[in-house]
Amino acid sequence: MAAADSPSTALRRRDLCSRGIRLAGKMRADVVDLLDAYVEQQGLDASASVAAVEGVPLAAVERWDEQTGTQRLLENLAAYRAFRALLAQMLEEQREQLGEADAGLGRALAAVLLQVSAFAYHLEELLRLESRGIPGEEEDGPPPPPRLSRFEQKLRGLGVLRELAHWAVRSVRDLRQLAKPSPASGAAPGLAESP
Repeated sequence: MAAADSPSTALRRRDLCSRGIRLAGKMRADVVDLLDAYVEQQGLDASASVAAVEGVPLAAVERWDEQTGTQRLLENLAAYRAFRALLAQMLEEQREQLGEADAGLGRALAAVLLQVSAFAYHLEELLRLESRGIPGEEEDGPPPPPRLSRFEQKLRGLGVLRELAHWAVRSVRDLRQLAKPSPASGAAPGLAESP
């Protein structure tokens, strides 16, 4: 029996998936609260349409049901690493432009950034459990975005937070799929398959 199929590994996987589901659910709730505060604080319309934002990974995926468990984990990890960089950039912009009166928004943004970082680490743990190599982060990170006007920064922030909320929902869905035992071996479906 392969290590990935052992009962202890399957139990650990289910435990990690359950904890990940709780983390993603809490993160989504906090992102929705932050999104409401962000819209209000920035003077934006909550129904404003925001075009796709460069560097923001989209949660929507074609043929989701055909993805392997490893593909799901790798896509989630890449997305949360991108969100970590985007949120750090947003936090820096907030600190530069907002005063002490808006410190609450900065604290909420920092809290969500911390949750995103913790969730990325959690995904790395799941990949380690599956004996998969964890892709390294690029040393330089994403290229610096072009200098945006204050309004464009606000819209980009709105797009980042909206898509992060979508990713939290997708992550719960992905982790639930991974936690399901396969009928044959009791292992999660698709995790042993190569991406």
